[in-house]
Amino acid sequence: MADIQKSDIQSTQQEIIDELGFFEDWADKYRYIIDQGRKLPSFPEAWKVEENKVKGCQSQVWLKVEDLPSGHLKLHAISDAAIVSGLIAIILRIYDERTPQEILTTSPDFIKATGLDSHLSPTRNTGLAAMLRTIAAHAEHRRAA
Repeated sequence: MADIQKSDIQSTQQEIIDELGFFEDWADKYRYIIDQGRKLPSFPEAWKVEENKVKGCQSQVWLKVEDLPSGHLKLHAISDAAIVSGLIAIILRIYDERTPQEILTTSPDFIKATGLDSHLSPTRNTGLAAMLRTIAAHAEHRRAA
């Protein structure tokens, strides 16, 4: 990704809002979200350890964070649930390869703007919040270091 400039974080959120807005009903939106999850890169079994497990998710979710030489964070994540994997794919589009400061100063506006906040089950909303908190905690830890 060295020669391709990643769009700014707000533009990426707007792209996601626009993409989900293209679909008129939630069945189609869910299919799109699930399809995004199918495109996640592989996640090594060796990373599926307790320290990488996201607490607060009903599904199994693992998140591995690597420090890049540029100061950006490389995020890897996976879930055992199709919709959750799709939500992970969306989150990674927004937060992957960002600096800790970018991560910590970005509000996940896409959740409300797309209607996910009112269409996800309460347990999935809780899990989504847990994933975002975990990413923020990793960013905070690295910013403080």
